Amino acid sequence: MHEPTTLIVGCGDLGTEIGLRLIERGHRVIGWRRAVPADMSPIQFQAVDVLAPITTGIPRVEYVVCALAPRRDGSDIYERTYVEGVRNTLQALNAAGVTPRRALLISSTSVYGDMAGSISEETPIAAASGRAAVQLETEALFGSHFATSATTATVLRCGGIYGPGRGRLLEQVRTGSAVIPQQSTKTSRIHRDDAAGAVVHLLTRPDEPESLYLGVDDEPAELGDVLRFIADQLGVPAPLIGEVQRRRGGNRECSNARLTATGFRFRYPDFRSGYAQEIGSPRERHP
Repeated sequence: MHEPTTLIVGCGDLGTEIGLRLIERGHRVIGWRRAVPADMSPIQFQAVDVLAPITTGIPRVEYVVCALAPRRDGSDIYERTYVEGVRNTLQALNAAGVTPRRALLISSTSVYGDMAGSISEETPIAAASGRAAVQLETEALFGSHFATSATTATVLRCGGIYGPGRGRLLEQVRTGSAVIPQQSTKTSRIHRDDAAGAVVHLLTRPDEPESLYLGVDDEPAELGDVLRFIADQLGVPAPLIGEVQRRRGGNRECSNARLTATGFRFRYPDFRSGYAQEIGSPRERHP
């Protein structure tokens, strides 16, 4: 029986969840990350820093997932993490003569910047700056590398990922520091488990995936509604309404119609089901 091999570049919490699900499907999974976790794992971790030229040998892999993310302590330069990390990875694949069957890059709906309103894969991006420009440059680099090869390259732009170990909103509500915006603020998010499930679904489905999908759940939600629900679940007072200076994110309602049209179904289709699980049965991030 053939055992397909998948390389996950940036095999942190999300990448590890993806890898474990692929192993359940019979894949051999190689996970690149800067430090190999001490815990035993069926993933074959390798200590690879993709922000430097890669000298690690690459076997013949059929699938590649790029799930890069800056360090959680904020010490990484955003542009280096994505642009240089993907560039070094692609150069290493090219040097090894590796042409995967499918490759998937996890990007972000932050590419839409301050854009408001309803957004789909067809929504044009007139101009981008800051982190949005970095993500778009990374996507373009990834797509152009595979454009003339036999590889099917796909970008999954995820909304705000929450779940195990991502308790920023929960902590803000718990401590009373959360503020409900005075103005309407639509948010689009996805549970970590569903983000991982979507990646596995797109990589392994019989039909060829398209080049771009939005990874968001079924229900764009007012940030105020999310905060009130969390407060109710925690049994604490609802946050007060006030002026909020948002550093990131617009007022976006992203559609997952293209993703769900492939047959993918969410375990947590809305913030209520996802946050109820996280509050009722909290889990740790993967090491």
